[in-house]
Amino acid sequence: MLVFALIGLTDRIFAPSVRWFFRRRVNRAIDELNTRLQLRIQPFKLTRRQTLIDQLMYDQEVIKAVELHASENNVPRAVSMAQAQKFAHEIIPSFSAFAYFRFGTRLSRFISKWIYRVRLGYSDDESLKNIDPDATVVFVINHRSNMDYVLLTYMAATSATLSYAVGEWARIFPLQNVIRSMGAYFIRRNSGDPLYRRVLARYVRMATRQGVTQAVFPEGGLSRDGALRPPRLGLLGYMVGDFDPQGGRDIVFIPVGLNYDRVMEDRILTSRASKEIGGRTFKVTLGKILKFFGRNIKLRLQGRLYRYGYACVSFGAPISLKNWLKEQKTDLRELPEAERFESIAKLGEKLMSGIGAVIPVLPVSLVSTVFLQAGKSKMSEVAVKSRTFALVKSLEKSGAHVHIPRKDRDYAVSSGLRMLTLRHLVVEQDGLYSAHQDEKLILQYYANSIAHLIR
Repeated sequence: MLVFALIGLTDRIFAPSVRWFFRRRVNRAIDELNTRLQLRIQPFKLTRRQTLIDQLMYDQEVIKAVELHASENNVPRAVSMAQAQKFAHEIIPSFSAFAYFRFGTRLSRFISKWIYRVRLGYSDDESLKNIDPDATVVFVINHRSNMDYVLLTYMAATSATLSYAVGEWARIFPLQNVIRSMGAYFIRRNSGDPLYRRVLARYVRMATRQGVTQAVFPEGGLSRDGALRPPRLGLLGYMVGDFDPQGGRDIVFIPVGLNYDRVMEDRILTSRASKEIGGRTFKVTLGKILKFFGRNIKLRLQGRLYRYGYACVSFGAPISLKNWLKEQKTDLRELPEAERFESIAKLGEKLMSGIGAVIPVLPVSLVSTVFLQAGKSKMSEVAVKSRTFALVKSLEKSGAHVHIPRKDRDYAVSSGLRMLTLRHLVVEQDGLYSAHQDEKLILQYYANSIAHLIR
């Protein structure tokens, strides 16, 4: 009886007091964070996960989808409801401000700076400052590497907490719990299940209406050839499909361009094309992973380990959905389904154009382009620099954002040439340099990252 009495006292008196004490401290910390962040943490993001699940399950559109699923598949309504609830549990995050700022942003900073020389490229600061504080901000980003999540979290840490749409690759224990606590939500990119798509659509719209700052990759996956891919309109359609241009929150899209001197997955991403062209394939095995880390440890001990060059992030001018719809003289809610899809496709093209315009031009991209243009010709270092300087001048004239390390063009070319030579993508013989003929696919991969900027 005494033991049960102590359990009752703990559960009814002490536990609520302790929870209240820590919750008050957390709320104070969040209030302090909101005074420093340019984009505040919205109350929706701090709502308990189970409450969000319940809210989603009682959404009228989800209930209609459950009833339709039950009738079409000839199953009891309770079975369809259980399936929808399973989807909701899978999708909805459990954001923790402590995990995000104490763990996530610090780890992303360490990883980013350990692997790359991280730089901020172009940023339209004046336009970014003038964003309506009540608007929902969505960062739209080109997808080059799985490092994109880490790099952008670090670069945006002083301005916003980002909610990512993460694919199924991350749904493994315990990684999925960490990712959920960072505010990310999981999506099945190629799911054709109508019930799943409806549950996902309603969550995305709920989060967007409540002002949650999001980060999405319109391309829908990593670029396999280094070039920009056409936008996939699923998430974008969920966000804007029922948008009211006359009232409510505006949705402001911020184009973000990422580029790397070296993408860690480059050979994996180009392996399919490599097999089609030359019959060669690249498979990831435990032996190769151990060999990679062993080689890097050896180079570190010898003092010859270079970081993977530069990683650069640029932020473009914001695009207001209200203003865009006003220019188009349209209301998406009033359009037939086919015309609504066409309008969303136009918006997707505009966003991809904005992303492409701010992708930074880095040393490896420049030098790779020069060697591909030269074909099999051999060039001296002076000739490489001369051609690269001419390319830089042409790009800057067209409005591209060229990142010149240390503001020294000579050093920039030397840096790119050294990176390509160390990786044996470019070979040097008797003071003359030429593209390795068996590695042109990788050179093309890096040149493609800026190919849309070259006119």
